[in-house]
Amino acid sequence: MGILFCSPQVEFEIIREEWMKSISDLGQRGVFVGGPVVSDFEERFAEYTGVPASVGVGNGTDALFIALKALGIGPGDEVITVANTFIATVEAIHHTGALPVLVDCNADDFLIDIKQVMASVTSRTKAIIAVHLYGQMVDLKELIPWASERGIFILEDSAQAAGARLKGKAAGSWGTLGCFSFYPDKNLGALGDGGMINVTSESLLPVLHKLRNHGGVVRYQHEIPGFNSRLDPIQAIALKLKLKYLDEWSEHRRLTARMYENYLGEFDSVILPSHRGDESHVFHLYVVRVDRKSRDELRKQLQKKGILTAVQYPVPVHLTPAFKYLGYEKGSFPNTESFSEEIISLPMNIQMNEASVKTISNEIIKSL
Repeated sequence: MGILFCSPQVEFEIIREEWMKSISDLGQRGVFVGGPVVSDFEERFAEYTGVPASVGVGNGTDALFIALKALGIGPGDEVITVANTFIATVEAIHHTGALPVLVDCNADDFLIDIKQVMASVTSRTKAIIAVHLYGQMVDLKELIPWASERGIFILEDSAQAAGARLKGKAAGSWGTLGCFSFYPDKNLGALGDGGMINVTSESLLPVLHKLRNHGGVVRYQHEIPGFNSRLDPIQAIALKLKLKYLDEWSEHRRLTARMYENYLGEFDSVILPSHRGDESHVFHLYVVRVDRKSRDELRKQLQKKGILTAVQYPVPVHLTPAFKYLGYEKGSFPNTESFSEEIISLPMNIQMNEASVKTISNEIIKSL
């Protein structure tokens, strides 16, 4: 057997017995949509992340979209985010009718360039989505007051950063709204799709509850045009069980990152990820950079040895056919474009140990 890239199956084995019992109890009660199981997890997640409330939705993309809709964002508005992100961030903006405005990432840490954000604001800018990419938090301490003075909302795309904390404050608790994905391979992953919106102002709760449930909170009373995007209780059970392990799993990921640094830190052909060395990175992904000419061949050689890797992401959002209409050309975001040709995501999961990191590192050194 090779080295797993991610390990949702390992996590499932940890919660299997409790989950199966809870599912049996759920089946006997017959509450298969919403109900106390979902409410309980929402309350626990809000407490864990230090916000007044959390609202479960169907997936991480819906979390971003519904969050934007709750803020009244639509046609004629602009929302700024980073080109170096998964396409869902930009899709959510697009489907509100607002215009996605992209900026480049930093040259060292893959994260959104705050100076470029500030330079891109116009009179139509209504929100900024900061993406905590690969598990590392964007430092928002300067941007939040700057944006607030201008009436601009800050949303956090925390899809990859559940459990991260910067200066003791959790990802998803800094901005107006924080959005999470519980896709199975995430650090806090469901057994299917799931998402969450963290609320830092309870005044937004009523509209979020309505938007996720056909525009109302009482059956057959539809106050606004809404959507059907609810966190499934079967997923809420799994997430509640996993939540108690999240800090332990995050620390294991940071330990694994230190192991990679120990074995690859002196090898000049690999550029390791830049980070603060604290809890603000939970290493959802461990992304290194190599010469673009050798990247694909290295991946092939590793795969032959049973070592699975990935590229997050091979085509920048602005160069996809889906968002060609935005008008950005090749060369618009040099850091994002360069990284897309150089990056490799190495195995990172809770089953990693020093032997597996050593094996991976040795194979990389031999191949390069």
